[in-house]
Amino acid sequence: MYDSIILRSVARLMLPILLMLAVFMLLRGHNLPGGGFIGGLVASCAIILQLVAFGPDFARRVLRVNYLSLAAFGVFFAAVWGLPALLTGQPYMTAFWIPDPIPGVGKIGTPVLFDLGVFFGVVGVTTQIALLLAEERNPREASDAGTAAP
Repeated sequence: MYDSIILRSVARLMLPILLMLAVFMLLRGHNLPGGGFIGGLVASCAIILQLVAFGPDFARRVLRVNYLSLAAFGVFFAAVWGLPALLTGQPYMTAFWIPDPIPGVGKIGTPVLFDLGVFFGVVGVTTQIALLLAEERNPREASDAGTAAP
């Protein structure tokens, strides 16, 4: 973690911009490049930028969830959206779409909902890994703390 006023100022400014970009990438994923994976990476980069600028405690307050549970939910959510096809006798993950597009969003269907699950899974896994690495104690610091004089 750096104690830089410039880094902290940029991190605060970039958080909403990166999160909006993540949602944009998520929603445009089936017609143009993007989708749940890249949207999830951009969202986790927004949180990791807060981690670098302010530390792990602040980064955990950005989104008050258990990131490992978020990843598990994302995998489950993504897998569920293949089931409607099985219920109609079609192969798993066959896409279903609503007939009319939603203004400003586009067509919504099971692939978009699958991508939403991927988004949650990627945000959960990548952010949890970054937080674990940031919170890991250096073995040298741990041994120095144990031998320090009172």
